[in-house]
Order: sequence, then C-alpha cells, then structure tokens
Amino acid sequence: MKNCWWLRLMLILGLLFFYTPIILLIVYSFNTSQLVNLWGGFSLRWYHVLAQDDDLLSAALLSIEIAVGAATLALILGTAAAVTLKRYGYFFGRYFFYGMTITPIVLPDVVMGLSLLLMFMGLNSVLGFPNSYGFGTILIAHATFCTAYATIIIQARLSNLDRSIEEAAMDLGAKPMKTFFYITLPQIGTSLLAAWLLCFTLSIDNLVITSFVSGPDSTTLPMFIYAMIRNGVTPEMNALATILIGSVMITLISATLFFPKYNKRNVKYKKA
Repeated sequence: MKNCWWLRLMLILGLLFFYTPIILLIVYSFNTSQLVNLWGGFSLRWYHVLAQDDDLLSAALLSIEIAVGAATLALILGTAAAVTLKRYGYFFGRYFFYGMTITPIVLPDVVMGLSLLLMFMGLNSVLGFPNSYGFGTILIAHATFCTAYATIIIQARLSNLDRSIEEAAMDLGAKPMKTFFYITLPQIGTSLLAAWLLCFTLSIDNLVITSFVSGPDSTTLPMFIYAMIRNGVTPEMNALATILIGSVMITLISATLFFPKYNKRNVKYKKA
C-alpha cells in the first residue's frame, strides 16, 4: 500500500474536479459585484435580493409543496408495490406488474412527460378532469416516476429482511396488517426515509416532465431558474444554489448522525 501514492493523488484530483465548481459557486454567492466571475468584496447583498424576490419564493414554495406531496404519495405506493412483490410470491401478472412499476426509470423524461400530457388530455375529454394544468397534474406526474425509485429501494430492503420475526408474530396471533405496521415497518424505517428523501430530491429537481404538465400559473423552481439563466447567470442564482447546497448538507449530516443510532437500537432490539 505504500507504493499506491498515485491512487491517493488520483482521489484528490477527482475530488477537486467534482467539488471545486461548487466551492467557487458558494464563494461567489457572497460577492458584492454584479459580475459572477469578478470578485468585488464580501457581502450578503444577493441573499437580501433573493429574500425580496417574490416570484422566486413563490416558485420555491410551490416546488417544496409538490415535492413533499409527491414523495409521500410515491412512498405509500412504492411500499405497497414492494410488499406485494416480495411478500406475496408468484401471482398472475407479477412480472408485468414489476416491469410497469420500474418502467419510468428507463423512459426518457421527454417521453414520460409527453405520455402524461396525452393522458391528462384524454382524461379531460372523457371525465372533464383536469380542468387546468397546475399543482394537481404536476403532483400526479412526479408521484408517477418517483414511485419506481421508492419501490426499488424498499424492495431491496425487504429482500434482506429476516422474516422469522414476522412469522413469529403471526404464529402468536397477529394479523398480517398488524404484523406489517408493528414488525415490518419499523425494520425498514431507514429505507423508507431514504426513499422519501430520494423522491423529494427527484421531484424538486425535475424540469422536463414538469414543463409538459404545468400551466402558466404553476412555475416551479427549476423552471424559474431555467428561464432566468437563459439571459445569463446572476449572483442571485449563486445565493439560491448555496442555500440549496446547505440544505442538502444539513440533511446528509442529520442522516449520518441518525442512521447509526437507529441501527444500533434495532440490533439491541433483535438481541433482546
């Protein structure tokens, strides 16, 4: 291992390649100059400008609301799909059901967005729903492709789960539904949280599918940012990106501190 200095060097260069642009973006978000690539001194000016941009704040609030709703709905549907696939064995149409569940992952966003748009148009002509494109259509669209990711994560956790505890609970008289909520669900808690966070990130970051199913009064944060940077990147966007990066870092640090404690608690519970 002493002769692997070049591996350490490659690791350092790789990390610098990935994280140098992010570090520069954070640094220049505190720049007083209006030019994004010219340092003019330290200032919180652009954070103040960002806080007074009502259009951007409205877009961010809409994106958060949609992401929370889509992630929660996708988690419920993904959990139901994963449990069906892993706990009910073989049934007629199982492989078709599994294929249709994960298809949104391999479909291009353009195809997915166009298919959802055509579906909403068909529903409108037959059922009169939706009357307009906005929060509801974006929520359904995001939940559709997020469900596939939630299903895969939860299914992988269920595959490694010891079923002896569930079988013991049912042998003692617990019904399947009670066994699921009191035995299975606590054991896959970390996977549920991971699936929810991933779905939240995918939803709040989506641009292509959202542009197909959104209306003129439902501009999400990615759509707003894309419209602004077409005229050039502004320091205000640096400030917004820094806030998003900070939010992600706080979430990751919280998860890093929480997961080991949760796993240790589960280990003690199993030993007991």
